[in-house]
Amino acid sequence: MYRRMCWLSKSGDNGEKVLHLQTAPNEPWRPYTAFGQYAVPDYEIPGGSKGWATYQKLLKAGWTLIHTARANEFSPSATSVQS
Repeated sequence: MYRRMCWLSKSGDNGEKVLHLQTAPNEPWRPYTAFGQYAVPDYEIPGGSKGWATYQKLLKAGWTLIHTARANEFSPSATSVQS
């Protein structure tokens, strides 16, 4: 199964990073909140990373973390990175 995670900027800028997931090589990166079957509630920590609890769960389940700089190598096109 194709299961990849990446921390991408929330609005395409260099701002807050949010966990994004990709479940097929021909699909764009989408925020973890778009995957109700995988997402878990965020920790209630002021300023905490959005998706950290989901990241921990999926890492234990064998998902692969992709470096942000390499995210577009695993996306159909550079314009497909979404938040």
